[in-house]
Amino acid sequence: MIERLLPIEWFREVPPVTGLHPVVAENRDRLVAQSKAIGIDVVITDDFRSEEEQNALYRKGRGEEGAIVTQVKGGGSYHNYGLAIDFALRIPGGDVIWDLKYDGNGNGQSDWMEVVDIAKKLGFSWGGDWKSFPDYPHLQMDFGYSIGELQRGWRPPLQPE
Repeated sequence: MIERLLPIEWFREVPPVTGLHPVVAENRDRLVAQSKAIGIDVVITDDFRSEEEQNALYRKGRGEEGAIVTQVKGGGSYHNYGLAIDFALRIPGGDVIWDLKYDGNGNGQSDWMEVVDIAKKLGFSWGGDWKSFPDYPHLQMDFGYSIGELQRGWRPPLQPE
């Protein structure tokens, strides 16, 4: 008899993820609307990302031109499972910025941090809180699933419980 190191039920065939999880998509839309209501124009710069797209980003700064923008290869990002979005701010005139100190709505607070506060209230966690590689535009809803669990085929329910 062969002894298994991991339970067989940890491995299962699941359809590939091809888009943003519906709960994440709904809260993305809420984030944009609630930010707009306080005078902040949020732009979603990225959401679902295929493993191929993730690998292309990973190669930046590692043999391909550009700065390093990610620490993980395909399959290692919550974007690959439709559980993450990235955002920026649009300023009057249409330019998109990633300025953590900009106060476009003139209330004495950073617009960026106001968006982060709204996102956290909606259930997102913020990549800016990460200690090893802060990712300020990154917001995710992991539903308690680790990357390893997602790689093994576990998926959050499509509806909130």
